Amino acid sequence: MNNHQYQLDHSIDAITSDKQCNKKIVFTNGCFDILHVGHIRYLSEARSLGDILVVGVNSDESVRNLKGPSRPINSLSDRALLLSELVCVDYVVSFKEQTPLKLIKMIMPDILVKGGDYTLDTVVGSSEVIDAGGKVELLKFHDGYSSTNYIDKIKKH
Repeated sequence: MNNHQYQLDHSIDAITSDKQCNKKIVFTNGCFDILHVGHIRYLSEARSLGDILVVGVNSDESVRNLKGPSRPINSLSDRALLLSELVCVDYVVSFKEQTPLKLIKMIMPDILVKGGDYTLDTVVGSSEVIDAGGKVELLKFHDGYSSTNYIDKIKKH
């Protein structure tokens, strides 16, 4: 049963309860500005690695700082709702910082997941998760799927 929440305090309590029931917690994060097939494949694969998938999503201000003043295209509430409706996603938790390190430390997942365009040394929170006995998984990057590419394509037309 999906708990489709993106309020930090409620989600952390529920995730803690899931951990106490020995469920394997998987965490990933991103902007997820324009949800596309690449995201769906990535999130489904991430979920297959454990029992519970927690998705950290950047706040609107955090996306602007990362992607520029014209982003995000979709508001945090819209992005979180779209993500929370995916069968593979159990929790959506927003964060306002540039990186999800604070959130990762709070959740301390069993598995931290990022796309194959990252390396172990560039994944925020990797050393913390590994030091706590967890692991980091780098999933295959699906070429051709990028919110930025879709936005550029729309602008050309």
